[in-house]
Amino acid sequence: MVDIPKSFQEVTASWLSEILASEIESISAKRIGEGIGLMGDIYSVELTYKSDQGDGPASVVVKLPSSYEENREQGVALGMFEAEVRFYNELGLETGTGLPEIYFAKIKPGTADFVIVMEDLSNLIMVDQSTGMSFEQALAAVRVLAKIHAVWWGKVQTDALDWIPSMIGPRIEYVDQVLPQIYPVFAEAFTAGLPEGGAELMEEFSRSYLSLNGILAERSPWTLAHQDYRVENMLFGDTTEDHVVVIDWQGIGRGPGAYDLAYLLGGSMDTSLRRIHEKDLVTAYHAKLNESGVEGYSSERAWEDYGFAHLLGGLATSIFAGGTLDLSNERGVELITMMANRHVTAALDHGGFDRTL
Repeated sequence: MVDIPKSFQEVTASWLSEILASEIESISAKRIGEGIGLMGDIYSVELTYKSDQGDGPASVVVKLPSSYEENREQGVALGMFEAEVRFYNELGLETGTGLPEIYFAKIKPGTADFVIVMEDLSNLIMVDQSTGMSFEQALAAVRVLAKIHAVWWGKVQTDALDWIPSMIGPRIEYVDQVLPQIYPVFAEAFTAGLPEGGAELMEEFSRSYLSLNGILAERSPWTLAHQDYRVENMLFGDTTEDHVVVIDWQGIGRGPGAYDLAYLLGGSMDTSLRRIHEKDLVTAYHAKLNESGVEGYSSERAWEDYGFAHLLGGLATSIFAGGTLDLSNERGVELITMMANRHVTAALDHGGFDRTL
C-alpha cells in the first residue's frame, strides 16, 4: 500500500514511481492555485523518466491538505476531504464527463491526511472569476453540468449515498448557525458597495439559510451537486465540443441541481452578460437534461428553481468568506466584493425574498 505523504517534501520521484508504475528519475515542482478559501495545497509536478520509461504523463498535479490548521480543521469537520476522495474513487467513472483523470486518491478516514494525484490540465484555459465567463464558455459549462446532474437525477436519496452530505443536513445546519454570527463582520466590510436593497437582503438571508434550502429541496428533484460550481473550478478546451473539466469536488452534496446552475451564472459572469443570456443558458441546461434522459422536469420549473436558487449558495459563500477573511488580503477583498455584488444583484433581479412569500 502506498503511504499518504505527510507533506509535499515526501512527494518524491520514488513515491510517484509507485503511483504511476513507471521509473521516474527526477521531479520539478511548483505550487499553484494559491488564493482564498482553499482547503488544499496544490502542486504542479514535472516528471523526468529514466531512459526506457517514457510512456507516463509529462506532469501531474498533486493535492494535499491545506498548510493552514484552521482550513484543515474545517475540512475535517465538514467532511470535505473524505467526500472528494470517495467521489473520485467511487463515483467518478459513473459520472463519466467533465472530470480530470485521477491516478491516485487516498485518505485516512476522519482526518486531514489525504493525497490526490491527478491529470495536469495546464494546457487548458483557466478563466479569472473577476473577468468572468464568455457566453460560449458559460454555454459549455451549463451543458456539462446538465450531463453530470442527469447521471444522478432522482437517484441520490439512497442509503448507498448517504455519506454525501444532504443540502438540508448537518453541514447546512452548521453553516446556518455560523452565518448570523459572522454577518456583522461581513456587513461592516462589504455591504456599502451593494446595490439598493442588497444589505437588507443579505441580513435577512443570514438568518434564513437552512429554511431556504428546505424550500427548494422540497419542491425540486435531487441530484449530485458540486456546490462550488464556479469558473475557477473548471478548465476549458474546445467550447464547441463542451470540453470543460471540473475540479475541486470536496463540497459535493445531495440536493436540487438548480443550486449549481444559479451559483455558476450568478457569480461567474459579468452581471450585464448574465442578464442578456441567462434565459438562453437555463434553456440550454434544461434541453441537455432532457437529451440525457431526464423526464418530468419542465422548462418552467427549471426557470423557477433557478431564480429561487439565487437566494442560496452565492450569498452564503460571500458572507462566509467575507466574514472570516483577513482584510489585508487585497485579492481576497476584491474577489469577495465582486462575488457579493454579483450574487446579490442576481437574487434581486429574480425577486429576492418575494419568491418565498
